[in-house]
Amino acid sequence: MTLGGALNQLVQLLLVALAAPLLMGWVNACRAWLQNRSAPSLLQPYRVLRKLLHKDAALAENASWLFRFAPYVIFGCMWLVAGIVPVVATDLPFAAAADVIALVGVFAVARVFISLAAMDIGTAFGTLGARREMLIGALAEPALLIIFFNFALIAQSTSLTTIVETLAHREFALYPSLAFAAVAFVMVLLAENARVPVDNPATHLELTMVHEALILEYSARHLALIEWASAIKLFAYCAIGIACFVPWGIAEAGDWNALPLAIAAAVAKLLVAGAGLAALETVSAKMRIFRVPEFVATAFMLAMLGLLLNYVFEV
Repeated sequence: MTLGGALNQLVQLLLVALAAPLLMGWVNACRAWLQNRSAPSLLQPYRVLRKLLHKDAALAENASWLFRFAPYVIFGCMWLVAGIVPVVATDLPFAAAADVIALVGVFAVARVFISLAAMDIGTAFGTLGARREMLIGALAEPALLIIFFNFALIAQSTSLTTIVETLAHREFALYPSLAFAAVAFVMVLLAENARVPVDNPATHLELTMVHEALILEYSARHLALIEWASAIKLFAYCAIGIACFVPWGIAEAGDWNALPLAIAAAVAKLLVAGAGLAALETVSAKMRIFRVPEFVATAFMLAMLGLLLNYVFEV
């Protein structure tokens, strides 16, 4: 591990943790503007986190250690993902310790803990949300793996940094396999981050909510950690999409002169990604919960079709 790599790793960890709520605020603001409503401040997520961190936690009498411990595990998993996905530069020592398969595994660990914690109290809503979360995850994780296999087949490696460097130097063209993978990735992003049309992060209707049902019993610092982890997860998914589909501008290992341009490019791409997500949510309607498996299964089939096209025509 070089000094420059360690510095890049530390800066990215801090950058993602601090900027993730800002991205969430940007998405909420864009969504309000598109719906002709007064937009909340971009700093509103920070104010919510600050308020929650200063409150006293209220826990159910039958809450076990798992319920108390889960928010820290979930936040740790999302922060670990933030250290693996290249946002500004590919010189990340942590990235060498985990490939795309392990990356999906980290997401799965966070899902398991939040689902177990939701069932730990024994409420109907928590169990309902946990069952829905595991159902979505059982379909979304294979789809995400197939999407990553599209890139691994091109780069001949499952290392995310190697994939990004390979795609960044590839000739610019419209590849059918990557087009199918891009559509599938957007669908998985919506499902994994509880966004419309799969879920509505602003709803508390017990018959339709998924993510909110998982965290109804949390408060104060525990709820702050989960909400912060959700913001980091959205940031990480956007960063994965940018790194894999629009990798140009990410600085290579050892290229310090490219860092200012890489930072500017990352900010511009994230602004466009956030606005695009808000626009997609504005023109979409929340689907019935029984249609969600079909939605995620469609993402899997599109990813598999992209993989077959990649194998047949481009390898």
